[in-house]
Amino acid sequence: MSNILHISASIRGTESVSRSLSTKLVEGLAESSGASIVTRDLSVNDLPFIDADRFAANLAPHAERSDEQHTLAAIADVLIDELKAADTIVFGVPIYNFSVPATVKAWADLVARAGTTFRYTESGPVGQLEGKKAYISVASGGTPVGSDMDFMTPWLKFFLGFLGITDVEVVAADGIMGKDGDEKIAAAHDKIEKLAG
Repeated sequence: MSNILHISASIRGTESVSRSLSTKLVEGLAESSGASIVTRDLSVNDLPFIDADRFAANLAPHAERSDEQHTLAAIADVLIDELKAADTIVFGVPIYNFSVPATVKAWADLVARAGTTFRYTESGPVGQLEGKKAYISVASGGTPVGSDMDFMTPWLKFFLGFLGITDVEVVAADGIMGKDGDEKIAAAHDKIEKLAG
């Protein structure tokens, strides 16, 4: 059976547009495929930011870690296992101040592990998580997705590609604080329904 990893990051709870879009997509994909769902809500899990000790722990081979390094690397181990086990990853991510929420960057710093999710080669880094499909359900109050001021969507797509996940589809409800916000949200929901099939 396939596995869907649902990663959401909005702090707005049930009022979140990105969360409602990604949840609808996850539920539709699971219903049509029978996939299991693993949910990672970055807004409540309080992921740690990388510091020198945690960085060293994450890079240390499992068998060579000290007890302290095992403790420091434990959350990254869990996040990486979730990502590796997923066939499909669905993100529900808002644009905060033109970029990703800090929790998404914290997640990225923890799952990017040399030798595990990517590896260095003579021709540059190569992602190790190929063959997965990703969806990014994004919402913004005023930032047009794909514009010069959108630093979230291209960054997240690039980061996923760095890990080897290149099949990425974006569903956007952007500029929703404008006069046609309701129409943009409805259009995004229509696209989700087609994708969930």
